[in-house]
Amino acid sequence: MSSDANKAVLKKLEELDGRCVEITEQINDPTVAADPKQLIPLSKEQGKLMPLVSRYREYKQMTAQLEEAKSILADPDQDAEFKELAEMEIDELGGKQETLLEEIKNTLVMADDAAIDSIIVEIRPGTGGDEASLFAKDLYSMYTRYAEKMRWKVDTLEFTPTEMGGLREVIFNIKGSGVWAHLGYEGGGHRVQRVPETESQGRVHTSAATVAVLPEPEEVEVEINPDDVLEHVSCAGGPGGQSVNKNASAIKLEHVPTGITVSMRDEKSQHKNRSKAYRILRSRIFEYEQQKIRAERDSARKSMIGSGDRSQRIRTYNFPQNRVTDHRINLSLYSLEKVIMGELDELIAAMQDHDKQQRLENL
Repeated sequence: MSSDANKAVLKKLEELDGRCVEITEQINDPTVAADPKQLIPLSKEQGKLMPLVSRYREYKQMTAQLEEAKSILADPDQDAEFKELAEMEIDELGGKQETLLEEIKNTLVMADDAAIDSIIVEIRPGTGGDEASLFAKDLYSMYTRYAEKMRWKVDTLEFTPTEMGGLREVIFNIKGSGVWAHLGYEGGGHRVQRVPETESQGRVHTSAATVAVLPEPEEVEVEINPDDVLEHVSCAGGPGGQSVNKNASAIKLEHVPTGITVSMRDEKSQHKNRSKAYRILRSRIFEYEQQKIRAERDSARKSMIGSGDRSQRIRTYNFPQNRVTDHRINLSLYSLEKVIMGELDELIAAMQDHDKQQRLENL
């Protein structure tokens, strides 16, 4: 990375250091300390900044030690022994400082992603009829297996099966450390090429499904004015017995300012459906606002990976060739059987590396 880019990084780190000092002063204010509405967000922001700021302070301390050693080396009045020690310190500290700066830069560009530990995933079949619905079910199984392997918690919010055993729609929450940093790249169009079970001639069909991955914000991050939400209550149709169909338990929320709507009929309880619907609504509004910020900040980066654009074809799963291809980074792996069983580590690591480089270049 160029010296100009390093200067930009150090300037940003100095700003974050200043913000950390400011937060500490605010937290020490008795008025703020007594008000949870002020204290909790400040404490969370401080907790997010401190790992980065503490390493930056370590970097600054190394810089001061290097400057002192260089001044000893440049001083004609210093004896040879001191100069020799100073030279050894310069060599040692120089390497350590360079390594530390690289680590800090990586943390800086990925810190926002690492801080999000809850996401909402929505999977729906695209073109391909029953085969697309079955593929949607395969993707759901793939992600839940991966989540299980990562020891994350999965909570299914909406699950609508088809008669053929596929899925018409599934919405689920995954919660755990690093979940957005790992699965934030999965949003987009997924395509499958395989011979469907119903195909008698053995022909390969191409079907598709869309995946949306939304960060689930804390309630304090997205405040929804109840006056902005229209609520419609109705009887829940479909499977579930007479108690589901007779009770007015289905909830539809419409957020007037954004036009975003959420329908929930999964539970028999109106209260539970309302609670789930608000969780999804909050995530969709958060993502809507984030997209607006991204577009305003830099229109040239609309196609940035991990944006969650549903129209973008990001990956193809070719069963006859046992190949999975990620089109964003031109990576093909001949281990589709393992991938579909939830072994996503290699694909995700490659995306993380690519994304990290892109973000460093755009600093």
